[in-house]
Amino acid sequence: MDGIYQKIKNLRVEQGFTLKDLSEKTDLSVSFLSQIERGTSSLAITSLKKIADAFAVPITYFFDTDSNHNYMLQASERKPFRLEGSPIVYTRLNGEFGGRTLEPLLVTLAPKQELNQVSSHPGEEFYYVLKGAALFKVDGKEYFVREGDSIHYPSEVPHAWENPLNEETQILCVLTPVIF
Repeated sequence: MDGIYQKIKNLRVEQGFTLKDLSEKTDLSVSFLSQIERGTSSLAITSLKKIADAFAVPITYFFDTDSNHNYMLQASERKPFRLEGSPIVYTRLNGEFGGRTLEPLLVTLAPKQELNQVSSHPGEEFYYVLKGAALFKVDGKEYFVREGDSIHYPSEVPHAWENPLNEETQILCVLTPVIF
C-alpha cells in the first residue's frame, strides 16, 4: 500500500499541482491529502477514484507495478463486456502495463442501435469501421462512417453515434485517457 501514497505525490508534483489544486479538484481537504501523501491516513477507494480522476489516470495506475505487465492479448483471452444499462458490447484490446494512456476497444453495435446520449469529456477518440457503418454526430455535424473509413475528434466536443443499418457494426475504437 505504501507505493500508492508515493505515486499520488509523484503525480501531483509531475502535473504541477499544489495540495490546494488537488483539493479543489477532488473535494478532499488539503490536510487529508497531506496525510495521504505522508502515508499517515488510510484511503477509501472512493477517495482514490477522485484522485485518479483529477490526474486523468485509471485507478489501476496506483496498483500497477513494473513487473505487473502483459503486452500481448490473445484473441482467446478477450472478455466482451457491457456498461450497465448500455446495449453496446465492448471488448478490450489493450496490453497490461502501468501508466498506459490509450484505451483500444472493439465496439459492437447491434442493428438499428441508437445511442443518442450526447457526451463530452476530456481526451481524444478515434474510430475505424471494420464492418458495417455508423452515424457519428460530432459538434453539431453528422458523419456517415462506412467500412474502411475512420473518424478522429477531441472528446471535449459534444458527440454521439449510432448504427443506422439492419446489420451489426464492428468498430475499432481508441480512446485517451484510459477510462475502463
